[in-house]
Amino acid sequence: MTTRVTLISRDGCHLCADAEATLDRILPGQWSRVDVDSSIELERDYGDRVPVVLLDGREHGYWRVEEARLLRDLAG
Repeated sequence: MTTRVTLISRDGCHLCADAEATLDRILPGQWSRVDVDSSIELERDYGDRVPVVLLDGREHGYWRVEEARLLRDLAG
């Protein structure tokens, strides 16, 4: 199974911790986490908006996980 949901996150970020908990609850074991501070490109593109949810490599949202929208888009 290919991971379709990726969370771009940062250690010590309370919104990131909330987003991780939400994804664990609605998609247990079906998402991956990437640390925004692991590359200059990620920091440049997403550093001021973490957490960022990517669906199939495209930005789906930031700061909060929009549960209903994410589940609908995964099903569609």
